[in-house]
Amino acid sequence: MKEWMKIVPAEERKAYESGGFMGSQEIGKRTALIVVDVTYGFTGSPGLTLQEAIKEFGPACGPASWEAMPRIAQLIAMFRDLGRPVVYTRGHAYDTQFSGHATKSKRALKYDGKFSEFPPDIAPRDGEWILDKTKASAFFQTPLAAYLVRQQIDSVMICGVSTSGCVRASVVDAFSNGFSTFVVDDCCFDRSNFAHCANLFDMNAKYATVVSLNELEVALLGKQMEPAKAN
Repeated sequence: MKEWMKIVPAEERKAYESGGFMGSQEIGKRTALIVVDVTYGFTGSPGLTLQEAIKEFGPACGPASWEAMPRIAQLIAMFRDLGRPVVYTRGHAYDTQFSGHATKSKRALKYDGKFSEFPPDIAPRDGEWILDKTKASAFFQTPLAAYLVRQQIDSVMICGVSTSGCVRASVVDAFSNGFSTFVVDDCCFDRSNFAHCANLFDMNAKYATVVSLNELEVALLGKQMEPAKAN
């Protein structure tokens, strides 16, 4: 049993299953990876405790970020090797001052400078799309769905931060837009392990298939992938 399932009592897990939840989806031949908000603003600098990271940047997740980082880098490398699209998201430095931020938090955030920088190990390459957004979901009033349709994508893999916030919101909207949706559990992180686990369970029950990096590697590398459509 996966670690994130263990927080849910056995009786409640059975109730979900008897209600028809917890089913899995098939990975299609045209996949894309969405890397949600993995910037210093949501990680904090390396080597900080959670509280130190939060003092640096309010939304930071501290050590959990850097534990997941090598796996996120491996996931990105796999998609690049397969020739599949990789999309990065981050908070929009300019538009949020007019539209408001992604949560109801009253803290003042400036989505510029180091806050919006990607750590070197997972940084976008030239030609990879950095999608600026103002709300939690990568799909909310952005051209992401149009891009994925244009690329003829049938399956979306999502990783990043926070599991309970922008990852979850993006997962719900990916599923709602008709994509088979997968969450890579050990490539997501949150400032709360409880929130991380509970949201993985709930997404797996309703909107996505939650897989590990190793499980995804086996599934993807064992499939014949169609090449990405040229822009």
